[in-house]
Amino acid sequence: MASYTDTGSVEWVESGGGPLMAIPEGVLPFWTGADGDELASDYDRACEVEGFVGLLPVGNATALVLGEDPAATAYLPEHGTFVRWFAGASESELLAGVPAALDTAAWGREVHWEVPGAVVLFDAAWPGEESTKTGHLRIALAPGRYAVRAAHAEPGPETWLGLVQLRPLGS
Repeated sequence: MASYTDTGSVEWVESGGGPLMAIPEGVLPFWTGADGDELASDYDRACEVEGFVGLLPVGNATALVLGEDPAATAYLPEHGTFVRWFAGASESELLAGVPAALDTAAWGREVHWEVPGAVVLFDAAWPGEESTKTGHLRIALAPGRYAVRAAHAEPGPETWLGLVQLRPLGS
């Protein structure tokens, strides 16, 4: 099991105030973010997603929207989980609470996400082609279908986090 005793042990992605997106690398050029000629931009579409997670079409693929709160977010591959930092005194304290939070979480509705491979997590306001010029995280996922579920957890009295777990589904 991973130990999170050192500050900076994981990479966090932050938002300027809106949702974060996990978009398959191959369709990044199709995401226009807050730019665009339309009345409703791609960013506006992402902001309309209700709940902790939602799916949006992008090009010939689908992106995962991490909604509700513009919290700093990391991906823990050993848990297949995005962790969203709502409140906590330190990174190590927050991350130490993840295993207990995963065991006790009251998971919300599940969505199924088809992933062609690696995705990039970034602020939905950025155009996809600009995403790697700002805070972002590349996540190497195996191609396939994933069950995605989310929960809010409080593993300690002053430690609150969001969980968005990806579980591979059989063919």
